[in-house]
Amino acid sequence: MPHIGFAKSPYGPGRTYEMVLEELGKMGFRIEFAKHHWAGDLPFGLIVAETDRGPVAVRWSLGREFSLRLEEVDRENYDEFVEDTIEYTNADSG
Repeated sequence: MPHIGFAKSPYGPGRTYEMVLEELGKMGFRIEFAKHHWAGDLPFGLIVAETDRGPVAVRWSLGREFSLRLEEVDRENYDEFVEDTIEYTNADSG
């Protein structure tokens, strides 16, 4: 089943990516492939991972400390979450 997530992070994009993947591992997800979308001038991004438990998409933004929460959703809501986040990121980066 797909999962969507929301993360807060005091770190930049690279360290946030590492932290999210690390936390997913602690939650029992085995990452098979992952990619990261963000625009350099925006304080948020999207991490998309293929895992042994299905696809996971995490939208992150800046925050005071690192936190991550996940929700299990159907495929339609997962796809919409990913598409909307990528569209917003691309629209604001130009």
